[in-house]
Amino acid sequence: MRVRKRKGAEAMLAENPQYVILDPESYKGKWREVFGNDNPIHIEVGSGKGRFITGMAAAHPEINYIGIDIQLSVLSYALDRVLEQDLPNVKLLRVDGSSLTTYFADQEIDRLYLNFSDPWPKKKHAKRRLTYKSFLETYQQILPEKGELHFKTDNRGLFEYSLASFSQYGMVLEQVWLDLHDSDYEGNIMTEYEEKFSQKGQPIYRVEARFA
Repeated sequence: MRVRKRKGAEAMLAENPQYVILDPESYKGKWREVFGNDNPIHIEVGSGKGRFITGMAAAHPEINYIGIDIQLSVLSYALDRVLEQDLPNVKLLRVDGSSLTTYFADQEIDRLYLNFSDPWPKKKHAKRRLTYKSFLETYQQILPEKGELHFKTDNRGLFEYSLASFSQYGMVLEQVWLDLHDSDYEGNIMTEYEEKFSQKGQPIYRVEARFA
């Protein structure tokens, strides 16, 4: 998600250390201490403006959530949502999703979400897709044995690619939805993109996959 540069965004993040962790590498292996409890930790890679991560945190106070995005202005809008709802079980990180092992120890994260990731449609850019095998290797390292990855997109090409990537990596596809909003799935928390695309009548694809 690309947005116009937001004036004061950097200062805003710095002024809220209770929610924004500016030196996450210092807390590798210590995230439960950061939250102050032993609750499960779920992360969203590419959290955008934070609608999904804050919605999940509000609905599941028994789970700790970490929203990750590399874009400064985008993360500041996510912080707006966290501050508005006063969610103690949310932390935000401004880091790159390709370097997660720098910030999280092996098996430290309990579940990972990918929502409406950049599809990088050109074949030569496949390695940049967040469901490419090198990213899956990283996710597997920080997740527990049989850890789960939940993925949503409106892009059929990316979804088909991702299903194949998961299968080729040896992951188990637990559940697959080809039209999430026309299904009996309960408890769906929408992202900003999801609302936009679903209002246009586009199907939303979703899969829950786990590492074998």
